[in-house]
Amino acid sequence: MSKQDYMNTWVQEPPLDYSFRSIHVIQDLISEEPRTGLRPLRHSKSGKALTQSLWLNNNVLNELRDFNHVTSQLLENPESLAWIDLSFNDLTSIDPVLTTLFNLSVLYLHGNSIQRLGEVNKLAVLPRLRSLTLHGNPIEEEKGYRQYVLCTLPRITTFDFSGVTKADRNTAEVWKRMNIKPKKVQIKQDAL
Repeated sequence: MSKQDYMNTWVQEPPLDYSFRSIHVIQDLISEEPRTGLRPLRHSKSGKALTQSLWLNNNVLNELRDFNHVTSQLLENPESLAWIDLSFNDLTSIDPVLTTLFNLSVLYLHGNSIQRLGEVNKLAVLPRLRSLTLHGNPIEEEKGYRQYVLCTLPRITTFDFSGVTKADRNTAEVWKRMNIKPKKVQIKQDAL
């Protein structure tokens, strides 16, 4: 089986599901048994899960310390994670570890405690991110919340479970021109 066929197989696999397990720290995943679904999760010869989806929703996580270490023990190819559900936890920020997952296309962060709208900036480095949820966080109350996210992440096509329309993009661009001042280029005096 070619690597591409292998990757395509993972996309169709069910998620590694640790939702509703009262998990407090990522390290608990190693000793916790994942939930089983209608279709069984396949494993490699080394015993690691063959999936690109990890569900950690409805737990009590407040940080993602050791995320890479733990996922490398659980997943055959953790760098191929395409979908992570961290909704309904106690996260107060967007952990930088998420910005290292360049294949991530779906990220659910709704129902957490993220308070700073600027946290969204961290996600701009994810080239494949297409679907993001942030509703139910304190940042949702910020003025221009939707427009800010759409300006910061122009590639997303679904935000808070709603499709992003051309009108949304236009509104976000107008909002950006009215609310975000462009950075001024400073010329060094020594160069003149």
